[in-house]
Amino acid sequence: MTFFKDKLKQIKAFVFDIDGVLSCDTSPLNEEGDPVRTANVKDGYALRNALNMNYQIGIITGGAIDRVRLRYEKLGVPHIYMGVRDKVQPLSDFMEKTGLKADEVLYMGDDLIDYQIMSLVGFPCCPLDAVHEIKEISLYISDKKGGEGCVRDVIEQVMRAQDTWINEKSYYWRSI
Repeated sequence: MTFFKDKLKQIKAFVFDIDGVLSCDTSPLNEEGDPVRTANVKDGYALRNALNMNYQIGIITGGAIDRVRLRYEKLGVPHIYMGVRDKVQPLSDFMEKTGLKADEVLYMGDDLIDYQIMSLVGFPCCPLDAVHEIKEISLYISDKKGGEGCVRDVIEQVMRAQDTWINEKSYYWRSI
């Protein structure tokens, strides 16, 4: 059996869900009854650091809130799929556009809608507060909850395994 840290060395791309991963899974509702998403600044830094080191980043989410898209566009995330009901097709599009194979992709999800896509990637993982079925198929379960640094945790682990976490680009904010 392969130790999960060995698998981190082949990762070239990160793909994330929003609700329950990049955002907390509980949130207040706005006047229209829509959840107000959160964003963790350390997750944002980790995304920028990964982009600066030429990792591919994607977001695949069922949500379709413009402010969420704007947040990740401002960070430089190039592949954002929103309002998605079936996450498999956007994953195929992401891999086609980036030229990557499934075993080079890490996907972090937290709920049943992520199950199918997680079974297709090389490194499925989840936050601490993911549902039982997602934890069962994850190669790694972060010790952080969704929206509370789980994305930073997994990006940092991959980049440390590949010796790219601390580099000349890590100490300043660089626009893409």
